Amino acid sequence: MSRKIRMGMVGGGQGSAIGKVHRMAAALDGQIELVCGAFSSDPRRSKASGAELYLPADRVYDSYAEMLERERRRPEGDRMDFVVIVTPNHLHYAPAAAALKAGFHVMCDKPMTFSLAEARKLKTLVDRTGLLFGLTHNYTGYPMVKEARELARGGKLGAIRKIVVEYPQGWLHELIEATGQKQAAWRTDPARSGAAGCMGDIGTHAESLAEYITGLRIDSLCAELTTFVKGRKLDDDGNVLIRYQGGARGILHASQIAIDEENGLNIRIWGEKGGLQWRQEEPNTLILKRPDGPRQLIRSGQGYLSRRARRACRLPAGHPEGFIEAFANLYCNYAEALGARLAGRKPDPLALDFPTVDDGVRGMAFIEAVVKSARAGAKWVKMAE
Repeated sequence: MSRKIRMGMVGGGQGSAIGKVHRMAAALDGQIELVCGAFSSDPRRSKASGAELYLPADRVYDSYAEMLERERRRPEGDRMDFVVIVTPNHLHYAPAAAALKAGFHVMCDKPMTFSLAEARKLKTLVDRTGLLFGLTHNYTGYPMVKEARELARGGKLGAIRKIVVEYPQGWLHELIEATGQKQAAWRTDPARSGAAGCMGDIGTHAESLAEYITGLRIDSLCAELTTFVKGRKLDDDGNVLIRYQGGARGILHASQIAIDEENGLNIRIWGEKGGLQWRQEEPNTLILKRPDGPRQLIRSGQGYLSRRARRACRLPAGHPEGFIEAFANLYCNYAEALGARLAGRKPDPLALDFPTVDDGVRGMAFIEAVVKSARAGAKWVKMAE
């Protein structure tokens, strides 16, 4: 490509927590430029947000429908190439489906949709149009997560026996949604978040991380969801027992009432020959555990890493890389894959290393199964295909 990939945005305007993160991540490698947006359901706020981002007034729209229609009319060499959707969960499906129908590629925040039924409809649409669809399960972008994937899927651990993954946070230990805190308000609202609260918000990150590293898919699960904070409408804590296809067993825990915890996503995996451990709050270190020797510390930026992991490293060894860089790795791969498609060539296979609509469907199937199990009194539930 002799130009940057042009991005439009739905949501992510003033007051958005994740919109700014998406813009920083997309811009980090200089491959993508934001050219337009419908940043809010409030036209005035959308216009104000666009002005803050120095966009031309005629590329800041009152609604996503207007943006798709007017961008579609622009010359091919000028209109946006893809749209990123960074709205609350209940507003993911409609703009994603409309963008695909209008011929635009899509990047969407997680969880992919409000329900499993919507997720399946979206997959059908992606398959029918053949357009590129990415999903921002951003923790899969860390170099050491990618190295863990190479080791686990490459047989270094032998057959996987046990996976323990957890994501504790503490920011919702009180009823802050009642104070008008915007992020808490929609994430704890079943009309906007969906059937699950904590488990849909961060439990899906844990589910995605385990699957990305091991390649194992959930066969069935047994879940307990709890709402500890009085007055809250959705779960703020959850525990899940998991049976994976192939025989491995798992434990997944997510909580948003764990006081003093920030973003404690971490995973431990044990196989017949060894184990792995990774913590998101110490992302540059991966621990390899062996039965016949001491633990081995595997570090980001080193030449001994796999090509998949080295590709995701941005700095020399010893220089911290973190959340934005991992997030940017998803956008970097997506941009390379899309650029190759627009140029009529095949991308590097590793450029396709980002979550897709299929991951989104499985994420929604996970949420549905967890809620179903919890409502049935923590009974074992088969994971939907």
